Amino acid sequence: EKATLADAQKIIEKYEPDEQAKEKKLLSKDGFLMYLHNVEAMILNPEHSEVYQDMQQPLNHYFISSSHNTYLTEDQLKGPSSTEGYVRALLKGCRCVELDCWDGSDNEPVIYHGYTLTSKILFKDVIKAIKENAFKTSDYPVILSLENHCSLEQQVVMAQHMSSILGSALVTSPLGDNMPTNFPSPEELKGKFLIKGKRLQKLEATFANKAADADSVDVTEEEESNDESAEEELKEKKKKKKKLAKELSDMVIYCKSVHFHSFKDARKNLSFYEMSSFKEGRAVKLADESANDYIRHNVEKLSRVYPAGSRTNSSNYDPVPLWNAGCQIVALNFQTGCKEMDVNQGRFVVNGNCGYVLKPSYMRDRSTEFDPITLTRGEWLKHKILHIMIISAQQLPKVNKKKSSIVDPLVRVQIFGVPADVAEKETSPVDNNGFNPAWNENFQFDVYVPDLALVRFVIEDYDSTSDNEFVGQYTLPFNSLKMGYRHVPLLDKNGDLLPSAGLFVHAMVLDEE
Repeated sequence: EKATLADAQKIIEKYEPDEQAKEKKLLSKDGFLMYLHNVEAMILNPEHSEVYQDMQQPLNHYFISSSHNTYLTEDQLKGPSSTEGYVRALLKGCRCVELDCWDGSDNEPVIYHGYTLTSKILFKDVIKAIKENAFKTSDYPVILSLENHCSLEQQVVMAQHMSSILGSALVTSPLGDNMPTNFPSPEELKGKFLIKGKRLQKLEATFANKAADADSVDVTEEEESNDESAEEELKEKKKKKKKLAKELSDMVIYCKSVHFHSFKDARKNLSFYEMSSFKEGRAVKLADESANDYIRHNVEKLSRVYPAGSRTNSSNYDPVPLWNAGCQIVALNFQTGCKEMDVNQGRFVVNGNCGYVLKPSYMRDRSTEFDPITLTRGEWLKHKILHIMIISAQQLPKVNKKKSSIVDPLVRVQIFGVPADVAEKETSPVDNNGFNPAWNENFQFDVYVPDLALVRFVIEDYDSTSDNEFVGQYTLPFNSLKMGYRHVPLLDKNGDLLPSAGLFVHAMVLDEE
């Protein structure tokens, strides 16, 4: 990394507390420690904590931070629904939220997890909460993924609420005057809301001035029926062929939900704005067996992946293999603190935490040969060697509130990415020291596709008789690592900063000759 004498002088000027040392252009030990504790000395490249990527590419050329059943704050069966779920997700940079809509009393649609004891909230309250919080963390567009189980009458009410509350921020017609042939960019859609849902006819028909009335279409999309009892499945089947209100249908422009049959069928019969949702099992199978086809499919279309209905405890699946297959909207249960959410937060911590991360160029090319599983030669192969020295940690929190419980910390370094890059190494534990444990252990990792790799540092409290307990972690994209002596901030299990706790490391990335 480039550094000049002028850079060194700036550091002395900014951080040296001793005026005499400053005059002599020297950095004392105190000055050096002050420097090490500031943002410039963090492991994350500070240039990447702002929006630094090209935001003028079509929307489907980005990974998009996405939430599943956003209204739930706990489990999927009896937990509370709350507008708070939307507020939290949006403030964390999430750009695609889900709304499960059902008929409510007094002709007011409600949101909850159907056929369960989760509590209900008003559709209009959710839309208000979204409107108020959508653009506080990021200016880039928010996609409202509608799971519509409402009657024709209440669908009209849904459309009225979205129209009156979201106003001109709601995209209700293509941006240009003519039929679009590709997605607009996040830049063009700043401050806008897109509706994802069913549509009565192709978008092309609106330019041919064909009118459509409420017609029977498959209104719901997530096929969770195979996780439900036969009786509920019958109920679902009857409800599947619901009429779709023209008012609601007309609001679906760039994200029309359709069933996926095959990649060949999609290439031949689907327009760019027609997108499918894949249950995790099917998506993982496609990403494993037909990765290159999936990547090419996602060069032209959007794909959404959602957790299996069997995850009633709101657990999550690993998003990495689906990003590797080019899937943009990999929806996770944001309310669940877990490794998968840590990795999601790490993927989107860069680019100003704006919720959009540009895919590498070889995942935006129609004729790409890239396959994350077989890893044939190509521009994606940039073999790097990562040398990490885990030096020490500072001010680690206690895991148990008991006075006597001092942590026995160990550090685990994990690489996520294409299968060839997945790896994990750990230090030995330090007994009874959460204040300033030191390890001074070196690890080496081979990374073949750095563009898709993430590095996770996790500190655990070692226990010889049971599972280790989580203390804190930090995840970031491999390409955003800064070299040299660096501080790693630590986040708790909800992804929030642990005040004054940190890990101190030395990082070096070398090109493999």
